[in-house]
Amino acid sequence: MIGSVNMKINAIILAAGRGTRMKSKLYKVLHPVLGKPMINHLIDHIKETEIKRKIIVIAKNSDQVKEAVKENVEFVVQEEQLGTGHAVMMVEPLLKDEEGITLVICGDTPLISSDTINRLINFHSENHADITVLSTMLEDPTNYGRIIRDNNNSVLKIVEHKDANEEEKQVREINTATYCFDNKKLFKSLKKIRNQNSQNEFYLTDIIEIIKNEDGKVYAYITDNNDEVMGINDKISLSLANSILKRTINDKMMRNGVTIVDPNNTYISADTLIGKDTIIYPGTILYGENVIGEDCKIGPNTEFLNVKVGNNVNVKHSVLANSVIGNNTNVGPFAHFRNNAVIGNNVRIGNFVEIKNSQFGDSSNAAHLSYIGDSEVGSKVNMGCGTITVNYDGNKKSKTIIKDNAFVGCNSNLIAPVTIGENAYVAAGSTINKDVPKGALAIARQKQENKDGYSKKLRK
Repeated sequence: MIGSVNMKINAIILAAGRGTRMKSKLYKVLHPVLGKPMINHLIDHIKETEIKRKIIVIAKNSDQVKEAVKENVEFVVQEEQLGTGHAVMMVEPLLKDEEGITLVICGDTPLISSDTINRLINFHSENHADITVLSTMLEDPTNYGRIIRDNNNSVLKIVEHKDANEEEKQVREINTATYCFDNKKLFKSLKKIRNQNSQNEFYLTDIIEIIKNEDGKVYAYITDNNDEVMGINDKISLSLANSILKRTINDKMMRNGVTIVDPNNTYISADTLIGKDTIIYPGTILYGENVIGEDCKIGPNTEFLNVKVGNNVNVKHSVLANSVIGNNTNVGPFAHFRNNAVIGNNVRIGNFVEIKNSQFGDSSNAAHLSYIGDSEVGSKVNMGCGTITVNYDGNKKSKTIIKDNAFVGCNSNLIAPVTIGENAYVAAGSTINKDVPKGALAIARQKQENKDGYSKKLRK
């Protein structure tokens, strides 16, 4: 339990920086780590704590950030980027009169865990601190701000590397730029900081000296996980964050009974769930929110985005998005599902078959070279090689319905809207633009005519 039962805990997430070192048009906090914007990783971790109120400080004209964050948060705009202290000042109208604790954290720290956040808040509360700095120990602390402690082991000051003397540069404890504050003292002290420095910015760390001069309590809580407190400032650190999170997730999956043949070449999102005895082959990318059952074989070279898969399913060399697959189904190689493809149990979808916005019933088959779009396919249906549901007339999409036990011959075009009845047959090579009744055979092709000896004329 964190502090008092009624204690209010807020989070201020600093996300106004464009991230010039990223060399990108995309806002820094929107760069993806394993397929998800880094700020959403952070928000997900904060959701797992007792923090209820989340306020994100963004720059003006940063609607992209608002659109990317789907959670219940508040946004405050920092019109000019005048330092971290100035960013927190923007939140004053929302929080200045509240009792409680406020976490201030940068939006470019997607790896920090909810456990570390909880431990920091607990330490702050138990020590009745005014400020608690989250710190860590580095073998090489070059370029980081050093935590300088006094004789009582509380924080005396934070010294930037460029300002540190030789003795201070030997200190290995560094500032991670994550803090807990007594909320009222935070906003009271913000009024006293000045921008009299080379950058003409208001530094949040200046509050430490202000609080210390007022006999306040300033502590540092050391986390032993250096990786999770890293900030992402360029594409190199972004790549490193992807590698760290990939390793963390893959290790967790394997401990839970998933076989990952080559963890170095397997990318699984933090929002993916996989059942035991499932095998993930190399080159597989599982991004978004996926749920994969037990005893499946996924990959090699397969990509999922928001896919739900039952048990004993095999998918290889395929790309699937926003789709559902039942039990005991085989997919691929080189299949493509998208836009709400719902595949039943005991189904076979073979090579170079695309299914889009369609239901494909139990025990049905589409073995090769077909496009099934905006369709409703029943159970025990056979879709012959090269079958196409012609769903678009250049103006609107229309639906194809194929009922149970129908047989569609190879190289058939089903021009929607059209219904193929139960137990009906469509002859190979047919172009169907009228409904086929139950139990009927539809043949829609011109009668073959042979011209004897005509090949000699063509050769001439």
